[in-house]
Amino acid sequence: MTTILLARHGQASFGQENYDQLSELGGMQARLLGQHYANTQRRIDAIFSGSLVRQRDSARHFWETYQPSVIANSIVPILNIETPDSYVLPIFDEFNHEDIFMKSSPNFATQAMIAAELNKADKPLTRLGELFDLAMQRWHAGDNDSDYLESWSQFNFRAQQALEQIGTQVAQLGHLERDSTVLVFTSGGVIAAITAHLLQQGSQTAYQLTKSSVNTGVTAIGLQQPTPQLLSFNEHSHLFADGKRFVTRH
Repeated sequence: MTTILLARHGQASFGQENYDQLSELGGMQARLLGQHYANTQRRIDAIFSGSLVRQRDSARHFWETYQPSVIANSIVPILNIETPDSYVLPIFDEFNHEDIFMKSSPNFATQAMIAAELNKADKPLTRLGELFDLAMQRWHAGDNDSDYLESWSQFNFRAQQALEQIGTQVAQLGHLERDSTVLVFTSGGVIAAITAHLLQQGSQTAYQLTKSSVNTGVTAIGLQQPTPQLLSFNEHSHLFADGKRFVTRH
C-alpha cells in the first residue's frame, strides 16, 4: 500500500505584509521534520509540494536535512530543487485567505481599512486572529459563495482532486514500489478538507481541523481500493526535540 504523507508548511509570516514566506522558526520546523525522518530511517520515496513559497521552501528545508541520510542509497533522485516542474503541484495550494478576509465585511475592503481596524486594538495580532476566525466561519457556512474567488465547496472539490492527482503522479513514477511513501508539502486547509472528507464529515469539521493544524504536522493516508484510508492526523512529535517552542499554528 502506498502511503501519502501530507505535511503542513512551516510557520509563515502571520500578521506581516507578505504572509507567504516562512519565518525563521518555520524553516527550523521543516528541518526538524527532515532530521526526524532521517534519524528514524523513515523512507521517503518521492516529494511533492504546492506552488506557494511557504510550501516550496518547507520542502527545500526538509530536503536539506533529510537528503544526507538517503542520497547514497537512492538511485533515482527523490527531489531536484532545480526542476520545480517535476515536483510542484499547484492543486495543493491553500485557499486565498486574503480574499476570504476582505470579503467578510465591507469594512475590510482594502488593506488600509484592515490596518485601521487593527490599529484600534490593544493587541493587533489577537484582534486579527479574531477577525479572521469570523471570516472563516462566513466562508465555511456557504451562504455567500458567490462573493468569493473560490467558495468553500469549490475549494473542497479541489482538495479531493488533489488527493486523486497525487495518486496519478505516484502511478506514473516507475521507480516507486507498491509500499512506497510519498511526502507532499501543502497547507492546513487542504489537509483538513481531505481529512474531513475521509471521515465523511462536512465543512464545520474541516474548519475545526484547520484550526488544530500544527505547522509541519503530518497526516498519513493509505492509498488503497476502493477508497483511501486515513491512518493518522496532524502528527508532530518531531517538534518536541527542543521543548514546546516549535509547536505553532500559523
